[in-house]
Amino acid sequence: MTLDNGYHAFDFADLSAREAYKVMIGTIVPRPIAWVTTISSDGVVNAAPYSFFNCLSADPPILALGVENKPDRSFKDTAYNIRMTECFTVNIVDRANVEAMSATAAGFAPEVNELEMAGLTAIAGDRVACPRIAEAPVAFECERYLGIAVSSAREIILGRIVRAHIRQDIIDPVTFYSDHKQLDALGRMGGNGYSGTFDYFDLPTPSAEEVTQRKRG
Repeated sequence: MTLDNGYHAFDFADLSAREAYKVMIGTIVPRPIAWVTTISSDGVVNAAPYSFFNCLSADPPILALGVENKPDRSFKDTAYNIRMTECFTVNIVDRANVEAMSATAAGFAPEVNELEMAGLTAIAGDRVACPRIAEAPVAFECERYLGIAVSSAREIILGRIVRAHIRQDIIDPVTFYSDHKQLDALGRMGGNGYSGTFDYFDLPTPSAEEVTQRKRG
């Protein structure tokens, strides 16, 4: 690490995995949360939140999850279930469900249904085998598109959205615009922190001519 002109410079080759993780999650914020539901081959429902998550493409509609393996490098229930069933559902976390979401992050055994433990309701998927969370404001049913093993410790899973469920007070089905206040989604910060989406403002992208005019003063 060096200090130059008020900036700490970190070479990631010199950082441990834990140090790199802390640098990233403390500065790449807020991160949207994928509240992922899957189902095992034996029919056991699993739910867990992941903040290494985002949308990557609209054509085709692709979501990405970064799933860390267990310390012994075996797959977590989410990754294993997706491999076995080729599907998963991403539920969006709103403020009303933050405590229930946190409960599903607890280290339950594979045979435990996290939704039941958190007092949540499972609704059968329309296009996929796994359920969605009835209490979630938004849910994306996904088919496994591609899995990328970036190391023995982590896998990136790409899912193709095949169906979305969006609460009627959130989205206009004619214009497809969503009301962020009705959604009230939460993002993940560093450590145990979360943030809301009410600190909102509009800033239209200017034309090249407008930027040039501003620069000329």
